[in-house]
Amino acid sequence: MPEAHAVRRDRLRARVAATGADAALITNLVNVRYLTGFTGSNAALLVFSAVPDGAERGSGTVLATDGRYVTQVAEQAPDIELVVERACAPALATRAADAGVRRLAVEEHAVTVEMYRTLGEAAKGVDRVALGRAVEELRRVKDADEIATLRIACEIGDQAIAEMIESILVGRTERHIALELERRMADHGADCPAFPTIVASGPHSAVPHHSPGDRRVEDGDFLKIDFGACYRGYHADMTRTFVIGNEPADWQVEVYDVVFAAQKAGREALAPGVETAAVHRAAKDVIDAAGYGEYFPHGLGHGVGLEIHEDPRMGPTSSGKLDACMPVTVEPGIYLPGRGGVRIEDTLVVRPPEDGGPELLTITTKELLVL
Repeated sequence: MPEAHAVRRDRLRARVAATGADAALITNLVNVRYLTGFTGSNAALLVFSAVPDGAERGSGTVLATDGRYVTQVAEQAPDIELVVERACAPALATRAADAGVRRLAVEEHAVTVEMYRTLGEAAKGVDRVALGRAVEELRRVKDADEIATLRIACEIGDQAIAEMIESILVGRTERHIALELERRMADHGADCPAFPTIVASGPHSAVPHHSPGDRRVEDGDFLKIDFGACYRGYHADMTRTFVIGNEPADWQVEVYDVVFAAQKAGREALAPGVETAAVHRAAKDVIDAAGYGEYFPHGLGHGVGLEIHEDPRMGPTSSGKLDACMPVTVEPGIYLPGRGGVRIEDTLVVRPPEDGGPELLTITTKELLVL
């Protein structure tokens, strides 16, 4: 998508110019990918704040990587000038100095103290200023192609879990179920899991981020599965909680119903202009009213995209507002130590009411299923 990447770089130029800098040095590999399409493991990007009038597409941008990726750059970022150098960021800092840059904006959160000093040595006489998380802020709102890719990632997860719950799970280990689910996602086109799959059975379901182990699933267990597919770099996220074997106990139904209602309240609160903390409160109030507030220890959700956890964050102390075309998760939970827990999570895209409200991307049923 050379055109889309060029548009993103132009949006960044406006941010760079606003800082008074002449150029920005991008060292976060995810941000390099967002701005160029390049997916290699070693790269940095120099984006000048202005492009000369009449210049060809791609002018004003220099990508550095090492010799392993020359062919890959030609395929993924053919419109960008290439510098072949293993020490990518220092090479571009020197290039900036040679080009007459006097103020260079740097992603201070993405470089070590040692690298920050190295950049100063590579670009003597150049003032380094903070770029902040300018690219991450641009990434919050997705374009149509990004949302379409994320929609496919979510469809892959829906297909995989639909197949899994048709099989016999009782007696299988958590680790086996996790590996099987990841294999099924791969069969449906996933590049890889979006994150390490969480499979938590029985008392383990009370651990929000339990690592799958050798415990075998038993009748009467809650089985909590938190998973997602990564497709063309975009990460899906979904959690479903089931009961195994027997009809659920009264306490299981009660806890599940509270989380179900809280998740619905959180989803319905999503709209452009809404404070992120207010969305968290909408779900938390439901859990508090039911007397389980102390058992909901995390934020309601987060953005997803080229990373599994992106801005915006929706928690009790989060700041900022939602905007249209932000993909986010809504994932309240109740976790009762030693007994079991429930989390229900969807990935949705924020849409205004006139466009039908939030778009649900993960469509697997949220009714309490007995497997």
